Amino acid sequence: MEAPVPPTPVTDARPATARAQVKPVALASPLRWLLLGARDLAAAPGIALFYGLCFWAMAATLGAVFRHSPAYTMTVVSGCLLLGPFLAMGLYEVSRRREQGLPQSLGESLTCWDRRLGSMGLLVLVLVVLELLWGRASLVVFAVFFDTGMPSTAGVLEAVFNPRNWPFVAAYVAVGSVFAGLVFCSMVVAIPMVLDRDTDAITAALTSFRVVSINPVAMGFWGLLVVSLTLLALWPWALGLLVVGPVLGHATWHAYRETVGWAE
Repeated sequence: MEAPVPPTPVTDARPATARAQVKPVALASPLRWLLLGARDLAAAPGIALFYGLCFWAMAATLGAVFRHSPAYTMTVVSGCLLLGPFLAMGLYEVSRRREQGLPQSLGESLTCWDRRLGSMGLLVLVLVVLELLWGRASLVVFAVFFDTGMPSTAGVLEAVFNPRNWPFVAAYVAVGSVFAGLVFCSMVVAIPMVLDRDTDAITAALTSFRVVSINPVAMGFWGLLVVSLTLLALWPWALGLLVVGPVLGHATWHAYRETVGWAE
């Protein structure tokens, strides 16, 4: 098994001329990120519980929309994918402070973004555009296959499990996969990078794409773990998100630290 790549030491001295360098990682690296994320959670369980409750509230909102207006489910999913990473930024700050040996603070984690308003604002814009397009494309798929009107929740479930409706399912999954892939590739390490170095949004997003392109297998495994653990956490009543959400947030910081180095 390939030896793990040690993360670049954290320092407060962050020259503006430093260049991001993408590092290769082993296939099993995502498992180590999860372990490190679990350790960060154990070090600050109260803060983790706060963020876990926030993730649970997002899931509860998504479930309510699916029950009452299923056609708008993907729109809400895209909104959650917008809010989730920025909410997780507080968890990245907790991991960053622990790595530096600084005291943990919920207040610091909630306000860590205010020192990166410019870069974060542009990242928000990129995500908003992607997710608006995702939501619109999902509505188009519904409109094409349900030309008599948007179906009820029961109608959606019947459509998904009816073998005769495989073109609808294939189109819906294909549209979701494309946009989810774009969001993942552009954001997988972008927000931790902005938090760590106050990098401009474009550089952060492009570096994130490079991380995926240089480590396609490991990052594909990481994406699969994120999706699988999130789906498992949704049962029962999404209570698993109280733990899984914070662990994934902390683990994402460690993913960034092991895949991106800096040439001063």
